[in-house]
Amino acid sequence: MPPVIDIHIHITPMEGFNPEAHELVRRGRKDFEDAIRFAASPSEFLKFMDDAEIERAGLINYVSPDVIGFTSEVNEWVARYCAADPQRLLAFGSVHPRYVSDPGAEVDRLNKIGIRALKVHPSHQLFAPNDYRNGLGPLRGMYERAQANRMPVMIHTGTSIFLGARNAYAQPMLADDVGVDFPDLVVILAHGGRPLWMNEAFFLVRRHPNMYMDISGIPPQKLMEYFPRIEEIADKVLFGTDWPGPGVPDVIGNIAKFRALPISAAAQQKILYDNAARLFPVRA
Repeated sequence: MPPVIDIHIHITPMEGFNPEAHELVRRGRKDFEDAIRFAASPSEFLKFMDDAEIERAGLINYVSPDVIGFTSEVNEWVARYCAADPQRLLAFGSVHPRYVSDPGAEVDRLNKIGIRALKVHPSHQLFAPNDYRNGLGPLRGMYERAQANRMPVMIHTGTSIFLGARNAYAQPMLADDVGVDFPDLVVILAHGGRPLWMNEAFFLVRRHPNMYMDISGIPPQKLMEYFPRIEEIADKVLFGTDWPGPGVPDVIGNIAKFRALPISAAAQQKILYDNAARLFPVRA
């Protein structure tokens, strides 16, 4: 089969979770020991990627001391982890505008240590993606430097069931201002606004030339119900699984179910590989 890029998979330092978040991720997962094993060993995860025919993977990490437990140390962790094979492992880090004195300088620093993209998780970081318009000035500095460094920014859209999450911040339309104010910034709307705001995500992807979405966390069998016109935006959709998030099936099964959907082979190729490969070119 053609190779796959999973742009949204959570390989994270397990010791960084607070107890409540750790229990929610662990609960009901028969493969949770795999997540622990992969977090401890890049070589083990790379072997798994080979078995799943995944060429490259985006490893999502972000600073969320209030809801999930992760501090800024997660950035160094994922940079070290992905250094094991930087051509296959794409490090996603995070700049929390309330926890650093100079977010713009922090973006520059993360870029230098190998972070390929930034993750903004509004419902877990407790600010809206456009709150730079409402007094959170440091957030503007983060976007400005990400745009200057050509670092894509992935913004979580859609609901979260973690304790303390504020779902009102995760409505896709709140990212419309980001597309207007930073037109050269590549923005990826994670999860396509599922399960409440898919029409908003679809509109934004069509409206803004540099706005994309990933389909991680969406059960493949629901994808055509959520996005019946997905082929119209096939150039701007990225495949991802969100494994091992709550309720997310195993990676290999997720890929197989996606391949079985009534989507043209050309569109599947774009979603599974081409679009992510274009946004994240292999570095020498």
